[in-house]
Amino acid sequence: MGLYLAIFDGEDELDGVEVGMYGDFGVFRDAVVNHLENGVAGSRFPVLILHSDCDGQWSSREAAALEKELEEIGARFRELPPIPFNAEWQQQIAETVGIRPRNLYDCFFDVDGEPLLERLIGLVQLSQARNLPILFQ
Repeated sequence: MGLYLAIFDGEDELDGVEVGMYGDFGVFRDAVVNHLENGVAGSRFPVLILHSDCDGQWSSREAAALEKELEEIGARFRELPPIPFNAEWQQQIAETVGIRPRNLYDCFFDVDGEPLLERLIGLVQLSQARNLPILFQ
């Protein structure tokens, strides 16, 4: 089952990020815990890590804290070496759009090949600007 994070204003979808499978999002969060939190889940990035991916939404208020977390994760991931892709679809997208990871940041992208952290930061910024939650679909 795939994970789609989206912002709606009534019936209108304003933006969304197709992350991949729930497991792919889990690999991303595991990388945060293992590389940046010394294995202690939520010790530095509680909004991202401690929120259940089946919990329904991040509020616009949570989005402000999440933005700070994602920016720090992005900066730190750029300093770390890449890891192998965890799914065949990632390898296919990487070959199709020419992704050659130079660092851990480059290893995580959405199903369109766009950097996952950039897409998530854009989503949290929109959430704050429009005072709307990010929904887990």
